[in-house]
Amino acid sequence: MKKTLLIIIASISIFTNAQIGVNTSSPKSSLDVNGDFGLRKRLYLDNSGKESKGLADQVLVSQGESLPPTWKSLRVPEYEPNKFYLIFNDSFSDNIGLQITSSQVFTNSNLSTDLAENQTLSYLRTKGFYDIKGLSKSFTVNSSESKVYFQFETVVQQNNSNNGSDIKYACGIFVDGLLKSVRINTLFNSASGHTFLTHTQIGGATNLAVGPHKIDVACARYTTNTDITLGIGINSSGSVNINSFMAQSSLKVDVYEIPQNFNTIFD
Repeated sequence: MKKTLLIIIASISIFTNAQIGVNTSSPKSSLDVNGDFGLRKRLYLDNSGKESKGLADQVLVSQGESLPPTWKSLRVPEYEPNKFYLIFNDSFSDNIGLQITSSQVFTNSNLSTDLAENQTLSYLRTKGFYDIKGLSKSFTVNSSESKVYFQFETVVQQNNSNNGSDIKYACGIFVDGLLKSVRINTLFNSASGHTFLTHTQIGGATNLAVGPHKIDVACARYTTNTDITLGIGINSSGSVNINSFMAQSSLKVDVYEIPQNFNTIFD
């Protein structure tokens, strides 16, 4: 039986330094292919003496100069159309709070008008609303269809030694300087010293414009028949039964969107 061995070498250059060039006479690496490269089976990596062929859906990623490449999994979430997904959430706290005296009251001519939806924070500041500074934060909306939820919690306390007064107050949550949530509440009279309550407030906004937004929280008192100081987000002046850590304010922001804009998964 006669066997014929046919070897065809087409534009392959082999140099003594073990560099091989395909369609190039000046290879720049151990194997330099000037043209299309087809791989019919597996690709194995030899990292630190350990051979690895990767797992399903992994991609080859560079680790930088002088380091071997490695297999990585892309964590790309699967989205169903027309469904909202939690895109952003964060929580904040403020440990400064407000001390509001009986002379610092909300002067409203018409409560239903002054505390209407989209009333401006700048206007309400002139009426006696005070910002809780540590809760002024920014967030971003990426899609035109969105729902933003916020939850505000604080402690409201009066510095009565006994037989305090019924003190009314209001707190508002503002997005881009516009009122989106307001709660009016009363700290009721009690013979107990330094009476307080926990104030919890939930609100939301829909379909905000795509881009950055700012959220603020501000509160006011509108009871004048007492010289007692009202502490919001801080223990009221002279109180001894709670401390400022226990009274501090917190704010949680959740942004849900129907995804429309996606950040690239590669840099």
